Amino acid sequence: MASALAELVPWGGLRRGSTVSVSGSTSLLLAFLAEATTRGSWAAVVGMPELGVLAARELGVEVHRLALIPRPGADLPQVTAALLDGIDLVVVPADGAVGTRDPNLARRLSARARNRGAVLLTAGSWPGTEVELRCAAANWSGVDDGYGYLAQREVLVEAAGRRGAARTKRVPLLLPGPDGTIARAEPAGTQPLREVRAG
Repeated sequence: MASALAELVPWGGLRRGSTVSVSGSTSLLLAFLAEATTRGSWAAVVGMPELGVLAARELGVEVHRLALIPRPGADLPQVTAALLDGIDLVVVPADGAVGTRDPNLARRLSARARNRGAVLLTAGSWPGTEVELRCAAANWSGVDDGYGYLAQREVLVEAAGRRGAARTKRVPLLLPGPDGTIARAEPAGTQPLREVRAG
């Protein structure tokens, strides 16, 4: 797993059988999908019609390893359960038919992921999640005095959870960085010096 993402979870990567929630950043969700699919895993996104395939591709998701079920309707829990039986990583919205609306169903889906060795990644807070990631702050840079392009976005990700992730950790990330990928943000004042010539 990319070192920037590995810092966020106590296992150094997404562990099979785990449930991880991501709040406040679709880009962070896509970064986890990119990491998994580039390593050969299959992923599915259920009930998130707003998820852009182009944005996913630009963040590195291998879209030929991604199944999209944008509008499962009332069948979202059944579709998610079936996907957990055969897909490595399944993404669901936490505010849909499960999650915050039916905590018991959410726990059953997490148990199914655990029993099948899949990863359940939720967009939003989820009951009983092992790790909860939340983008606490974001700052874009690149545009100056009304001209230029957005070059990068620095986010502060807070990671908390149970067991090995019980203590809250704050990790500054570039999401995306100047090259379009995720990277660890350097603390202020530690950027390398540039050579400046007089004349």
